[in-house]
Amino acid sequence: MTSHWCPGTATRCSGSIDKEALAFPQSHKKVHRVNIGIDTTCWWNNRGFGRFTRELLSALFRLDSGHHFYLFVDQPLHELSGLDNVSVVQVQSSRPTTQAAVADSRRSLFDMYELYKAVAAAPLDIMFFPAVYSWYPIPRGLVSMVTVHDAIAEHYPKLIFPRWKNRLFWALKVKLALWQSKRILTVSQAAKQEIVEYMGVPEGNIDVASAAPNPLFRQTQDSARLLAARQRASLPGDAPVIVYVGGLAPHKNLDGFLDGFEKAVESGRVGDVHLALIGDFKGGGFLSNYDSLHDKVMASATLRARVHFSGYVSDDDLVALYSSALAAAMPSFSEGFGLPAVEAMACSAPVLSSDRGSLPEVVGDAGIYFDPFDTQTICNAIIEMIENPQLRARLSTNALARSQQFTWERAARQTLAHLENLYAPYDL
Repeated sequence: MTSHWCPGTATRCSGSIDKEALAFPQSHKKVHRVNIGIDTTCWWNNRGFGRFTRELLSALFRLDSGHHFYLFVDQPLHELSGLDNVSVVQVQSSRPTTQAAVADSRRSLFDMYELYKAVAAAPLDIMFFPAVYSWYPIPRGLVSMVTVHDAIAEHYPKLIFPRWKNRLFWALKVKLALWQSKRILTVSQAAKQEIVEYMGVPEGNIDVASAAPNPLFRQTQDSARLLAARQRASLPGDAPVIVYVGGLAPHKNLDGFLDGFEKAVESGRVGDVHLALIGDFKGGGFLSNYDSLHDKVMASATLRARVHFSGYVSDDDLVALYSSALAAAMPSFSEGFGLPAVEAMACSAPVLSSDRGSLPEVVGDAGIYFDPFDTQTICNAIIEMIENPQLRARLSTNALARSQQFTWERAARQTLAHLENLYAPYDL
């Protein structure tokens, strides 16, 4: 794997995606048709692991695998009706998982027992959980794989769960999920290493299948579409805009990025640049620090004139906003993958990126990196992105090329191979 010194940082970053992450794992044995159970209760989640579930499963069912998939849901699922290789098992629930399994609440034991019974009654060979977030116990003896997208809650617990009781419930659930699962799936080599370090999972028990942008994320130059998307997001029509997309949560380090942005503006070197913060203000049931971020912006004349809280926007508008952006911002203390970064890259947007977690692995040579704990390096990265148009153009070209290495078909094939290795008792 080649590497280079990334502009604007002292961090060595990957110039190409890790070959191990891109390689298709080989099945140990050929397998006959397998009945694969899949927890699909997080299908409706609007955060990254909900999108991961929808995109991965949709791509998985399109493969000519010969297997049959049983999807366990607690809400009606109409999107996959009519697929010959899919059976949807809807379980009655007092409250859907996407409402119950959130930072300030927890799921009903009765609801999880109903899911347990449904799984026990189905003719399954193996069970797959696309997110540990929605894991529930399954019958002993049923071999399973659970997806752990990151170890952020273990690395920065107070930034994810401010109350000790919520941290305790999360820790117990994850411990039980890891104990009952034969294999762990994650989405990057960086996430794999953090799972080893902060969860104590042996490295040899973890498989990797990357995420990818939806094909609708591609650059548009339709000026009317670009302007309309900016208007709906309450952004200036012709000013350079840095776009952040994601949860407004403490571990996303928006406080630090705002400090760096304020310094960059007050340096007098960045012109009339604006910052759009795009994401659900309430956090979709997860911890949000929107109120403190809003107070911070309102208290600063510099930020108040240039920072825009755009709220949730559609994917169609995201494509237009990324396409017209000066850059996308990913300032997190850690990411398991960083799907907004690769979606922005697919629209040719360069990335202002934290040098922690999976981001150097995913963004590679399409970004300028900074230390998320150092406000001055954030300021320097913003200034460099604005003052160096030749660098920005090169990063934009790199972004598009790099994003094309991530596809949901590739992720689905990787996942399928891992699932087949989970249950491969027959030589054909």
